[in-house]
Amino acid sequence: MEEPRHKPVLLEEAIKFLLGQPGGIYVDGTVGSGGHARLILEKTAPEGRLIGLDWDAQAIKRATQNLASFGTRAILINKNFKEIGEVLKSLAIAKVNGILLDLGISGEQIEDGERGFSFQRDGPLDMRMSVELTTTARDLVNNLSAGELRDIFRRYGEEKWAGRIAKAIVRQRQSAPINSTGELVKIIKKAIPFSPSRLHPATRTFQALRLAVNKELENLEIFLREAPDLLLPQGRMVIISFHSLEDRMVKNRFRELARRNKQTSSAFRLLTTKPVTPTREEITINPRARSAKLRAIEKIY
Repeated sequence: MEEPRHKPVLLEEAIKFLLGQPGGIYVDGTVGSGGHARLILEKTAPEGRLIGLDWDAQAIKRATQNLASFGTRAILINKNFKEIGEVLKSLAIAKVNGILLDLGISGEQIEDGERGFSFQRDGPLDMRMSVELTTTARDLVNNLSAGELRDIFRRYGEEKWAGRIAKAIVRQRQSAPINSTGELVKIIKKAIPFSPSRLHPATRTFQALRLAVNKELENLEIFLREAPDLLLPQGRMVIISFHSLEDRMVKNRFRELARRNKQTSSAFRLLTTKPVTPTREEITINPRARSAKLRAIEKIY
């Protein structure tokens, strides 16, 4: 079995909220290397089943290795979590006992320079989570106007220097195309003020490009609209997000579901009135966890 480099964030907390009853069928919509999935399968033994989805084919390969000992109790499928309804239909499953999402990017994706996700590793400006996608970060950086780039950096990265960075990119690419993460980082560093005590200056720009390339917020919106109705009564949904845009979407949707009129076909209750955040100990061990927020909801009927 491969030893996963990615440490699941809020592992115990996520499973505590997710598993409201023994056994059952659970969906891990971002299975990654299988960290959360493994604990779900262990806790729901001997009859619990897990359906693991991931848009990244490499993640599915890792999870297949890491969860092999669970045999047919684990079904792993190379699909985006927004397609959860179609996946369950294809498996002749109407509803499930729980659904988990751990949003964002994995340690393995960051560490692989060829994927282009990291501003700390030089590599091609790719950032695609799935090879099905045809548009890369390089395409956006070299083809969009300064105004379009500015809007992406503002919307998806909440970058206050969005306009300055966009203009610097357009100015630089007039000399030659911007092909690598290293080139883009240099442009950003020259364009905006930098303080060693603050976030790396490329953090928000890289986040924005990744979200835009993969349409992550759009996919989450589709999921939040459709997935709650795939829960059985007493079924639970747990979502871990890593930046304010995702968390705001999850918070608003969960509150909307909890306020549903009693005359509707289903009702929900919040399990987390405030987001659950990592302990200092977890952040020390796993710095990626520092911005994580967990929210959970239960379907009443």
